[in-house]
Amino acid sequence: MSTAVSSAPTRTYAAYSAPLWKRWLLTRETAVIVLTAAVILYSLANVPNFDGPLTLKFLLQDIAPILLIALPMTLIIITGEIDLSVASIMGLSSVLLGVLHDAGMSIPAAALLALLAGLVCGALNGFLIAYVGLPSLAVTIGTLALFRGIAVGLLGTTAITDFPDTWSDLATGTIGESRIPLVMIPFAVLAVGFVVLLHFSTFGRGVYEIGLNDEAAHFTGVDVARTKMVLFLLSGVVSALAGIYFTLRYGSARGDNATGYELQVIAAVLLGGVSIFGGRGRLHGVLAGVVLIGVIASALRLESVTVNVTNIIVGLLLVASVILPSVLGWAGSRLPRKASAAPPGPRPDKDAATADV
Repeated sequence: MSTAVSSAPTRTYAAYSAPLWKRWLLTRETAVIVLTAAVILYSLANVPNFDGPLTLKFLLQDIAPILLIALPMTLIIITGEIDLSVASIMGLSSVLLGVLHDAGMSIPAAALLALLAGLVCGALNGFLIAYVGLPSLAVTIGTLALFRGIAVGLLGTTAITDFPDTWSDLATGTIGESRIPLVMIPFAVLAVGFVVLLHFSTFGRGVYEIGLNDEAAHFTGVDVARTKMVLFLLSGVVSALAGIYFTLRYGSARGDNATGYELQVIAAVLLGGVSIFGGRGRLHGVLAGVVLIGVIASALRLESVTVNVTNIIVGLLLVASVILPSVLGWAGSRLPRKASAAPPGPRPDKDAATADV
């Protein structure tokens, strides 16, 4: 008589080895949220006039374009791509709004054509990247110069400032008696849409799969080219919307509007926990990153610090957000790990079955 005794080793997954609350709270996104709250509290206590009645209004108005563009930019970077042309699309939509209105067109009609132009810009980026296969960094650097050149060429060095007070007041108005700008309403609608798209849809799962391995994503049924095309189309339209808001808020259409905004958007996205290599990131961390950069800029402005210093700080944050995850990963790999207990059962070098007669 023989009795077979076998034992399979217990398989564990590191991602689920910690309790749920740790996996939700001990993340880069949570760290950014905590850091943002700390900077806000510090500014309220130490920066003169930061607790003034208009600070919240101006802060939200300043970061509104960055908040808008950060939504599609998050998805693009998660796929492992990047869009450096967003600020130039803002400038081009600003110029188109001004030129078309100056030619006698109404603001809604001019804004609609400006949004269409943003869609065309996004389509150009998406086609060259998704279907031609060119690297997004090279493509969007080129289109950054192209779109900015068209904007400056259409308007030159002049500015169009003759916008109806009704639309300017709408861009700078607030919700009722609160200090929350009206622009937060369309932003909230778009934010909910992008959260659902990224975190609660098959399209969003495909975005993460592309960022992890686009070839593997293709073999699992994800239409990689179409997904990237859609993301760049969304980026173009949302950037144009941000350019329209920017123009009406300041009452000025210029070819150099929003110059340098792409740096702030990308810095906020990476600071919010999105990996520059693709495959990971969450929108709530990105929104916290935008607010963090906005609070720092607002506090420094109230302290009479020049814009150049603010740009240096934003640049340092951008570098830190790229380097820090790699440093932490390297440090974690160097730490000694507890050896796991050997599973019960036969040793690997012995037969899996024993016979007793």
